[in-house]
Amino acid sequence: MEDSLIIAKFADEKTREEAFRELLKKYQQKIYWHVRRMVLDHDDADDVVQDIFIKVWRNLEKFREDSQLYTWLYRIATNECITFLNKKKQKQNVSLDDETSAYLSETLADGSYFNGDRAQQKLQEALLTLPDKQRLVFNMKYFEDLKYEEISDVLGTSVGALKASYHLAVKKIENFFAKND
Repeated sequence: MEDSLIIAKFADEKTREEAFRELLKKYQQKIYWHVRRMVLDHDDADDVVQDIFIKVWRNLEKFREDSQLYTWLYRIATNECITFLNKKKQKQNVSLDDETSAYLSETLADGSYFNGDRAQQKLQEALLTLPDKQRLVFNMKYFEDLKYEEISDVLGTSVGALKASYHLAVKKIENFFAKND
């Protein structure tokens, strides 16, 4: 179903629930994996995704269609991820400026996030060394294959800054692999 039709159906009280089911069907899995790549733990990702779609339910009527629906959803998801990670860091008494997150490292080591090989796990370990925003940019570009313009719409950052951020992330990941080979 087209996004404009979902939005129109949501505006009508009679078809609101059907529209929301269609929205979930279309975007829930994409949003889940976007969140999961940031928070790593399945249960945490489920909680964050639930919070995201509660916000979407409460605010979809106010969506002005200045951007695409998926851009709006990703912006909400990204903000919720950052809020969640900041709360986790505060609970863990980890500085918000600390680039490595002990919590996420533990989750990666203990969790069943990966079915893949050691190289895949090393990549995730390297990603944990990145600041949250750089990790977001890398995940959106590398894993979700979004264009810089789309990431710019989601994060509200210029394309040039995103390219620089992605380039720095790649360099840091390369350095991580060189040091930990």
